[in-house]
Amino acid sequence: MLNFSVTFIITIINIAILFFILRAILFKPVTRFIDERAERVRDIQNQTEKDRSQARALLAQYEAQMKKAEEDGAEIIRAATETANEEAARIVAEGKANAERYLEKALKQLEAEQRTAMAVFSTEAAALVLTAAARLLKHSLSDEDSREQAAILLRELGKRHVPS
Repeated sequence: MLNFSVTFIITIINIAILFFILRAILFKPVTRFIDERAERVRDIQNQTEKDRSQARALLAQYEAQMKKAEEDGAEIIRAATETANEEAARIVAEGKANAERYLEKALKQLEAEQRTAMAVFSTEAAALVLTAAARLLKHSLSDEDSREQAAILLRELGKRHVPS
């Protein structure tokens, strides 16, 4: 009976010693590793959310620029139409004062001016859209920059997870 008690006490002491040794050697480093990894994941999630909100802001800015470009285009069209209408009224008044053959000539001239006004408008609208797109692209990464940054991140993460 006494032999059983001593063996039991020695077993309890051995288990306690083993527990403290395993705790110092295994449990604490594993727990620390898991905590560090969880922190890296949280950091990546936070960065992803920041990137998302930045992308949303850029999208809103792009949409605002596109709306402004559309409004400017509509204003240009309105001004061009107004100018063309004024020019048409002037030409018609002159045509009534002149003979019938000048009326036909004036109408052909009006059509040419309208085509010219539309060509100028098309050129200006295209330049405005290209300028807006160029400004937007100056604030964002190119596809090549994005791929390069992704490759660097993957290499860095690979180095951290490779066993030494």
